Amino acid sequence: MFGPFRATSSLFGGLLWKIPWRLSKPQKRRQRKRLRLVDNVVATVDAALKRQNMESGRNLIRWKEEMPTEQEMRPKDKYTMFDRKEKKYRKGIHKLPKWTRVSQRINPPGF
Repeated sequence: MFGPFRATSSLFGGLLWKIPWRLSKPQKRRQRKRLRLVDNVVATVDAALKRQNMESGRNLIRWKEEMPTEQEMRPKDKYTMFDRKEKKYRKGIHKLPKWTRVSQRINPPGF
């Protein structure tokens, strides 16, 4: 079928995605750092607006009300996200496309 080469499972299975099922320790450290950096940006913008006697925008107010800070989040929420198709309704956050640029802090209650 493929000439003198033996067929392997990857040849039969198409494109092989090699994403480990859990985050490594350095990936977790970088994820926590990214969460803290976003929290710092929100706090800095809010403080700068208060110093200039300007009121915060709707998006900033909504972010502060709805989104937990990195310290307030449980480890389960820092590294996994809700997915209704998964067996236990959770999957690693690194399986989300563009997971380093998208903020995924809120999950449905009870999951």
